[in-house]
Amino acid sequence: MKLPAVAIAAAFASGIACGFTSAIARHTNSRAEVALFLILSAAFLLAGVFLNRGGGHPSATAAASLCCWVLLGVAAACIEEQPRDAHHILSLADAGTINLKSPLRFDGRLRDEPETLPWGFGYQIDLTEVEYEGVGLRTSGGLRLSYARPAGEKPFQILHAGDAISFLTQARLPRVYRDEGAFDRRAYLSHQGVDLVATLRTGELLELVEPARPSVSGWIARARRRLREEIDVRWHDQPDVAGILRAMLLGDRNFVDRDEATDFQKTGAFHVLAVAGLHVGAMAVILFWIGRKLRWPRLWTTIFTLLLLFAYVAVVDQRAPVLRAALMAAMVLLGGFFFVRLDLLNSAAIAALLLLVARPSALRDSSFQLSFLAIGCIGGLALPWLERTAQPYARGLRGWRDVTRDVSHVPRAIQFRIDLRSLAKAMGSVVPARLSRVPGNLTASGLAFLLRAWELLVLTLVLQLGMLPLMASEFHRITFAAPIVNLAAVPLTGIVVPLGFLTMISGLIFPTLATALAAPLSWATLALLHVVQRFAHVNSFSYRIPGPPMWITLSFLVALVCAMVCLRADFSPRRVVTRCLYGILAMLTLVIAVSPFPPRRAAGQLEVTVLDVGQGDSLLVVSPLGRTLLIDGGGAFGGFPGHEQARGPDPGEEAVSPYRWSRNFKQIDIVALTHAHQDHLGGLIAILDNFRVGQLWIGREVKSPAMARLEALAREKRIPVEYESRGKSFFMDGVEGHFLWPDPSNADSAAAAKNNDSLVLHLKYRDRTLLLPGDAEKQAERAMIAENPESDLQADVLKVGHHGSKNSTTDEFLHIVHPSLAIISAGEDNPYGHPSRELIQRLHAAGTRILRTDQDGAVHIITDGEKLQVTCFIPCAERTTSTASGGTEPPDQTQHNQ
Repeated sequence: MKLPAVAIAAAFASGIACGFTSAIARHTNSRAEVALFLILSAAFLLAGVFLNRGGGHPSATAAASLCCWVLLGVAAACIEEQPRDAHHILSLADAGTINLKSPLRFDGRLRDEPETLPWGFGYQIDLTEVEYEGVGLRTSGGLRLSYARPAGEKPFQILHAGDAISFLTQARLPRVYRDEGAFDRRAYLSHQGVDLVATLRTGELLELVEPARPSVSGWIARARRRLREEIDVRWHDQPDVAGILRAMLLGDRNFVDRDEATDFQKTGAFHVLAVAGLHVGAMAVILFWIGRKLRWPRLWTTIFTLLLLFAYVAVVDQRAPVLRAALMAAMVLLGGFFFVRLDLLNSAAIAALLLLVARPSALRDSSFQLSFLAIGCIGGLALPWLERTAQPYARGLRGWRDVTRDVSHVPRAIQFRIDLRSLAKAMGSVVPARLSRVPGNLTASGLAFLLRAWELLVLTLVLQLGMLPLMASEFHRITFAAPIVNLAAVPLTGIVVPLGFLTMISGLIFPTLATALAAPLSWATLALLHVVQRFAHVNSFSYRIPGPPMWITLSFLVALVCAMVCLRADFSPRRVVTRCLYGILAMLTLVIAVSPFPPRRAAGQLEVTVLDVGQGDSLLVVSPLGRTLLIDGGGAFGGFPGHEQARGPDPGEEAVSPYRWSRNFKQIDIVALTHAHQDHLGGLIAILDNFRVGQLWIGREVKSPAMARLEALAREKRIPVEYESRGKSFFMDGVEGHFLWPDPSNADSAAAAKNNDSLVLHLKYRDRTLLLPGDAEKQAERAMIAENPESDLQADVLKVGHHGSKNSTTDEFLHIVHPSLAIISAGEDNPYGHPSRELIQRLHAAGTRILRTDQDGAVHIITDGEKLQVTCFIPCAERTTSTASGGTEPPDQTQHNQ
């Protein structure tokens, strides 16, 4: 077996996948199951040993060994999937032992140094105790605490990693959007050991209980913090450079502006912002080069490189790509010391095996999958292909004037060297004798540069194509600029990373040297940023797509693996089979890039989906023939005063767009903005960026930066903007739409957005009607009642105005509309108390069925014009729950929308 480590790692990963699948399906794990898998794996291992010693067939021995690794993988998955400890903070909350709805006093230890954020501080805390109703309870788990320090306020505590602290706060589970396809932030943070998040209202609520004892981890954390501070001080007048360097050198992307991060994504160069294999490889190469230049013995060069390499890994973000690259670099260095050359795929497989043994759930981590898929593409496709094309010539350039070295090269490389010497001789004959070697040397250097550029281009293309299905599924983006941008980004990263660490370390010891080094480092960083932004602003170089179906992804990966095998195998029809596989991969690549699959919709029926976007509004309307109308896009947190670049989650990017992609929608016929409040407008920037939009409808024009940015983006993308008001109507595939508000007599631009300026839309499809009032409150409701006949206001379904505020959906308005179903779009545990107790009581008194996005997730309505079918994301059949303000809801029969 030429790649034994690959086979073992694949078998172990397959066992882990089977273990997770079975554990999820049964929702249970027992020690008996784990013991059974361990016993079976031991039995297969003994069988393999017996067959090997008894002269059995090698295939039987290998099969027994691989079965052993599969069963070990199943056992590892089952061990990790064991239920949480009863004292875990989430277990205490689930059991009702503590109530997260109220402020609690927590005790814990800082996992790392306090993290400096653009608006304050962040703390990663390992919990040890929680106090509830005066009783201290032992606990465990992770909590992320944020403190938005007021401008000008000095730090209230000097804290360090390992310090025992006590603090009072109201913790909560990380926010999630309960929509199909939405980004699962809760699972993402859970993989980082964060179970709860909280905000510290004032520094006086946190106190130091006991300083940390000296430890290696504490010293490393302080070193990391000192390096961050060095970047902040050294580039305080260049915040864009400081943010990029923090990300590239230390893995801290908190100071990278969202627009800059998007530019890196658009150009396929985002990997340079996340410390990964490229950064680790650059550090390993430069450290080994330094050792060789100092003429140290191989032993000391290896020790020097390994020590500094692992010191580097210790101070950066220890993600799967970083650990994979560090382990592979260590294996290459140790293999070279013992004069053993390891195959790239074998060394990657050993690294994967070690990481999976340490944490089997890493298999489900997208960064793990992408990292090892990338190294598989390099080792399985790019390097074998380059070995047959460019690399023999690149090696032939070494010592090309030395005739005695010709015999060590393949025939075509020998001929290349002969031709190069002949060309150099001819060029040298036409220049002065003292310069006769210059033309040949310049030609060889130029050829070496072109060959290296070609190798980098091939590597980039292979990575882009090989990782296409996973990138499309995870990030929904196709970029054509990546091969070109990476020709500059990769070399610049190779300069920035070692030079950046040299500058930071020099700043701690020799500030004058650091000042001298900071200038070229700034130039290199700005050059990288300039290249990325230049290509990112060309719209045709990047576009967003839905993720491919699973069968397409699996077919692509199978064809990719088969192509890798064919490149390494030696059989007579290999060339024909390889070309066929290339054709299949090209066809599947085109299918993924074009995404020709039609949207999933209910043909001949009207669909309305009220999405869960937290404390905001977003509704998707799909006509019977498939035309789409998106009303609002939810809203992103606008940032802290003076630090608007530090924004929170964007529901337009994390909820609304993924929901549309999950249903394979690639365009939106109409986007409508009810009014210019952030919780309705904020997510539309991402929507206009991600989809082809036919028209933008706006109610009342408002003079605000957010509205101006939206309209400027619409003009840039040549999207027509129309202003709607009461009295206007439209028809869309049999659906009648009537605008009931705002009043056209007040068409002038307003200085600020108001709830009562909301665009109110009444939809009718045959005998069924829906009323969508945005954030309209009682003043607008009274005006609509006065200006419209009652028949124009009646609706079967009412999207309750202003997230269930007590100032909306008055008794009079509710009596006239007379809905059978009311849907409230509100954020879970929102600070406004929506929906209000009074509103819930009014709906109950009217006999109206209530659904809420904060409890039911996305609510999906389908009607053929007669029957009304309602489903929701979270199963909520036969449920009677308490409202946020103390009311109760009647049971309903809502189904889960798969």
